[in-house]
Amino acid sequence: MKTFPLPFLVLLMLCSMTLHATAQRTIHDNSRLRDGDLLFVVTPTDNAITAVTSGIRSLPIDHVGIYHTENGQGMVLEANYDGVVDTPFDLFTHRNPQLLVGRVKGHIDIPQSILNAHSYLGRPYDFVFLPDNNAIYCSELVQKSYVDSSGQLLFPPIGMSFHNSEGQLLPYWIDFYSRRGLDVPEGQPGSNPGEMSRRKNVKIKYKITPIAK
Repeated sequence: MKTFPLPFLVLLMLCSMTLHATAQRTIHDNSRLRDGDLLFVVTPTDNAITAVTSGIRSLPIDHVGIYHTENGQGMVLEANYDGVVDTPFDLFTHRNPQLLVGRVKGHIDIPQSILNAHSYLGRPYDFVFLPDNNAIYCSELVQKSYVDSSGQLLFPPIGMSFHNSEGQLLPYWIDFYSRRGLDVPEGQPGSNPGEMSRRKNVKIKYKITPIAK
C-alpha cells in the first residue's frame, strides 16, 4: 500500500475541511445574494414530497423560489398555495427559516429569466403538478423561466416520480390523485425542487439561517 508523508496528509485534511466549510457557509441576510439565485427550502420534517424526491446531500427540500431585487429591495418570485407571487425576502425567510442558496452556472440570461418568471405572476398554484396547464408549481416556475443566452431552457423537464426507493407508488399519492379522478402522473415531464438542487449547473453557495435572538 502506498503511503504519504505526514505533512502531505495534514495539508490534504486542511484542504478538505476548507472546501466543506465553504459549501456549508452560513449567512443571515441577502447581502451576498445575486439576482437569479435559487432559494431552496429545507423542511424540518419529511412530507409527501420529500418522501419521493431527494435534495442535495439527501436533504429534505420541498420548495424553491427565485431571488431578485426590485427598487433596491430583495424579493422572491415563487409559486405557493396563493399562486405565483412576488414575496419580500424578509417575509420569505421568516416563513422558511432554513434555506440553501443555489447559484445557476453557465450562460444564463438572468434579466430575461426573471422577466419570464414575472410573466407568470397571478397564475394559480398547480396542486396536481401536471404539465401544460394554466397553473404553476414552485420548481415549474424555475424550469419554465430560466433560459441561456440563446433562449434555450436551462432546466429541461424530467420524468415525474411518485414512488419510493423500492419503486412502489406511495399510497398517499395514489389516494391524492384518485380523489381528484386522476391517475398518478408517474413519468410525465415535470420537475421538483430537490432534484433541481442536485443539477450540475446549480452550485450551492450558502446556507441561510435566522440570527438567534
